[in-house]
Parts: sequence; C-alpha cells; structure tokens
Amino acid sequence: MYNAMRTKNHVQGVESSSYEIFGAHIENGGVYFSVYAPAASFVSLCADFGTWEDIPMARDEFGVWSIFVEGAEEGLRYRYKITARDGTTVEKTDPFGYYCEVRPSTASIVYDLDNYGWRDGEWMKNRDKNYRKPLNIYEVHLGSWKVKEGLEGDERFYGYEELKRELVPYVKEMGYTHIEFMPLCEYPFDGSWGYQGTGYFAPTSRYGEPHYLMDLIDTCHINGIGVILDFVPVHFATDENGLSNFDGTFMYESEVPQMRKSPWGSLRFDYSKPHVHSFVRSAVNFWINKYHFDGIRMDAVAYLYFPNGTPNEPEYDCGVWFVKNTLYTLGAYHPDVMFIAEDASIHPKDTAPVVYGGFGFDYIWNFGWSAETLSYITSPYGLRMQNHEMMTYPMFYFNQELFMLALSHDDVSNGKASLMNNVYGRTQEEKFANLRTYYTYQMTHPGKKMNFMGNELAEYMEWNDEQPLGWNLLTYPNHDSFHEFIRALNMLYLSEPALYSQDYDVRAFTWIDLQNSQNNIYAYRREDFESAPIFVVLNFSPHEKEYWLSVGFDSPFRELLNSDSAAYGGSDTRNYDLKTKDGYLYLKIAPLSAIVLKPCAEEEVEHAPKNDESTEK
Repeated sequence: MYNAMRTKNHVQGVESSSYEIFGAHIENGGVYFSVYAPAASFVSLCADFGTWEDIPMARDEFGVWSIFVEGAEEGLRYRYKITARDGTTVEKTDPFGYYCEVRPSTASIVYDLDNYGWRDGEWMKNRDKNYRKPLNIYEVHLGSWKVKEGLEGDERFYGYEELKRELVPYVKEMGYTHIEFMPLCEYPFDGSWGYQGTGYFAPTSRYGEPHYLMDLIDTCHINGIGVILDFVPVHFATDENGLSNFDGTFMYESEVPQMRKSPWGSLRFDYSKPHVHSFVRSAVNFWINKYHFDGIRMDAVAYLYFPNGTPNEPEYDCGVWFVKNTLYTLGAYHPDVMFIAEDASIHPKDTAPVVYGGFGFDYIWNFGWSAETLSYITSPYGLRMQNHEMMTYPMFYFNQELFMLALSHDDVSNGKASLMNNVYGRTQEEKFANLRTYYTYQMTHPGKKMNFMGNELAEYMEWNDEQPLGWNLLTYPNHDSFHEFIRALNMLYLSEPALYSQDYDVRAFTWIDLQNSQNNIYAYRREDFESAPIFVVLNFSPHEKEYWLSVGFDSPFRELLNSDSAAYGGSDTRNYDLKTKDGYLYLKIAPLSAIVLKPCAEEEVEHAPKNDESTEK
C-alpha cells in the first residue's frame, strides 16, 4: 500500500486522490492503516480487538505513520493515539476514515467502499453540466425533510435506505431534476447542519452505512435524478477528535490567531500549507469518484478569496490558488460534473475558465437576484411602483456569469422567517397569489433554479432542523393547491426548451414591458431559436388588468400556465380563444397573477367552456 511518490505528492500539495494512500484499506488478509502526522513524536493504533490496546506505528521520512494488522477485518473500530512533542496525548478520528461511529462516539470504522455494485451506468455515460438542459434543484436537509412520528433522538431520522423509498419518488413526481444534500461529511453537532465537519471522507452515520448512501444516489440516477453535495472547503469543527491541533501543532489550521478562527466559531483551513490543498482537493474528488455525485456546491467561497470574505481587503492568494488549481484539475478529471459556487463577494469571473483568468466554476448563486426580488415581494403594494427596478435590474448583469437562481435554506432560517410568512399580502389568499407569481418569475427567468425543501408547501414556519416539514399543510386546500401549482410549474419548465436551453444567450431573452411601474406589470419573451417562443406576463399589483401584449406577429395563442387558475387556488380568471390583432394579444390578468403563453396551431386554441344549464340547476 505504501507509495513514496504519492506520499511526496500529498506533502507537496499536488495529490488529488490522497484517500487511496491514507486511511484504513483492506488488503491481503488484513488492514493497512496510514496517517499523516509529521510533528507527532509517537503514533499508535487503538483498535477494538476487545482491549483497545495501543499498537505502535512506524514513521517514514515524510511523517507518515503506518502499520499492517493481519487478521483485521471490515467493521473494526479504531482511532489514532497521537503523542505531541510536549508529551501530551490525544485520540483522533482517522482524517481519511470512510465510516464513523454515530456521534457522540468518535471511532472510525474499517469499511470496504468498493464492495458495492453500481447500477447507474447509463446515467453516468450521459450526464453533463446541464448548460442546455433543465436544472431545477431541490435542496434537502435529510434530518428534517421527514421524521418518524412518535420517536425521539436518532430513532426519528429517516435513514438513507428509507429516503430512497420516500424522497426519490417525491422528487420525481414534483418535477425536480436534481437533489442537493446539505453537507453529509461526518459532523458532531446537529445544529451545525453539517457545516462544521470532522470526517471529510465519511458520510454521516446518522442516516446509516456508506453503502446505503450509495444506494440512495444510485436509485436517484436510475430514476433520472441528479445528486449534488454541499461541500465545505473553508472551515472545520473544533472538536478534539477531529482535525484541530491534529499532531500537536496547527497542522490543518493557521498558526496566526487572526486567520485561525472562522466567523462561525470553527477553524479555518490554512491553504498556505500544501498538504491542506491535497487533503481538501482529494475530498472533493473522493465524493465524485466513490459516490457518483453529479455536482459539488462549494460553501462560502468568498472566504477563500478574501480573509474576511469581503472584497475591501487584499486577496487571500493561497485560497485563490486552491480554488483555481482544484477546479482546473478536477474539471479535467470530471468534465461532466458541475462545480457550483456560493460567493457573496461579487468577485468577477467565478464562472470563467481558469485558462481565461477565471476561477473555473460552472455556476454561481445569484445573491443579487434573490436579495432584490425578495425585497420587492415583501414590500407593500404602495411601494412597488418605486421599487420596480428590483425585479428588472438583475437582467442587466445576468450575462456576466453563469447564474443560478437559488432560494436556499439561508433564505428561510436564522430569523428570516419563511417566504410565505414574509411575502406581503393583506389576506392569506393574496400571500398565496403573490408567491405563485413570484415563483413563476423564478422559473421563467434565465438561469438554473434551486429551491429549499418546504418552499413547495408554502410553509408558514421558519425552517427548524429539529422539526420535520409541515406535511400536514397539504390537508388544507390553499396549501394543497399551491403544492400542485409548484408541480405544474416544474413540469412546464421541463417541457419547454425555451425556458432552459439558452439561459446564457442574451439574444434568447427580450423585455417586452420593462418600465411599467405604474401598473406593476412585467412582460418578456424567452426562446430557444428552434421552436415557438414563450411569453410571460406578471401582474404584481392587487388589481385586475386589461392588457395588450406586444408579440410582434399574428398567430393563435394558448395559455401554458395561469397562476390564477382555480386548480391552483386562484379566482380562475383565464384567457380563451386567444388570437393576435396587429401583433398584439389582448389579455385579462387577475390581481397578483402570472400568465405563460405560447403561439399554437388553430386546432390547439383553448376555447371557453360552455355553461351547462342542466348542471347549474
């Protein structure tokens, strides 16, 4: 198992698969254990052979400690006991361990990841970065999507195997294309939501064994659903058993106190140290290689660009180099995998290729879009006239990056309340109508999409990781109708290439009505250059409008979707027998509603239903 050249690569910061040379590997009738701890004066293996006695490990020239234990098998629990130069001793979880005990226990567990038979060959052969495909992501926190009623503690969680049976059919039925899991790298504190990890190569054991996670991902792929992992490259947990002060020195974190702590109270990776580059880059590569993830969303990358995450300071050169080097290297290894940035620093060229001076991400969350538009829909009607540009301004810079329109867990947590609670409305019906119109805007606006779980239920409560989503809301007609509206909107998005195939081509989006602030109306056109264009009209006022839509040609039209339909909880103000006159289309638009239209053949025109007097009587 020992490979001096690859060990040297790890130490020098150029290795991308360090998990193949460190950790616990089953081979030749035993297990080979290896850990990098260059400053340690002594390292021993503590394993559960009944007595947990220390087994001394041998050190090489690079500071790698290793031992082969004949007869050791899968399922063996183990830790490394590391003695620092000052004589202090601490037991550590294996940084490259594949599986861990359920917290609060901290031992690593020998596990054979390769003993799983993948069934997703067809998916893997055909997947790509979805630039010209629909990309509609459902963000999920596994511990609170659903829980088992009447059970407490860890018993309440749905495991990976149960989620395979519950989550996958739901996502498919609702028309989402991908699931994004909030961080799954092993972590000790439930309340961190996985953003403060201790095991960068181990999926959390809260929800079961690694093979069960593989099976969940496999099942997603078989059902045509991609899977994205939320990954944390900036910081890690302070827990003693983790990476903190690993070999008695600040091995993974900085010696400089100002650079050591993150804003979240955790410890920051020190990218001035080459082996940290190898460690984190290998972790990203690991989840793609071993678990077949289709995308990696990198959390808080602004703190890789700048020491304090803001551009009013010098760049953090080491962090910038890590991002560029990692995405260039792994992008070459995995040209079909998406790399997504959460960057609030407004740093230019996030999604430009590294060879052209960019950072190499495929997509970036559009914080400007979410901030501006959420501010608009939460404002009273009397202020919307003066705030009109909040909804239009994002299109003026949209072609600068490959943007994703994300409404994430950050928008419904930490005191921000739910979108349903925040959206303005004088009545419950108005709040629902505002949300339906807003989501139509999101799904028909250029850019890939993401929504956090529960948004489709019109949750009233702010998200709480200790409680399940309010599935009981679907017993109420307004919420059930809204849920059906989101499903219909998702299906519309999937069915119309004009809504996704040319997201980043400026010629494929045209404002028809840009400055109609007096009426709070917006209208625009989407197209894919191969089929009929799509027209969208949004009425964010509380008044019904008679409206002439300029389409520029004469043709019959039909409504693809009307958010005011009775099926979605609206008043059912619909438009039938639609035909243009001199390039204009007459529409009646309900208060706080959206209409999506498309030219059609004469025989496809939808006619007004006839009154059935016998039924009325």
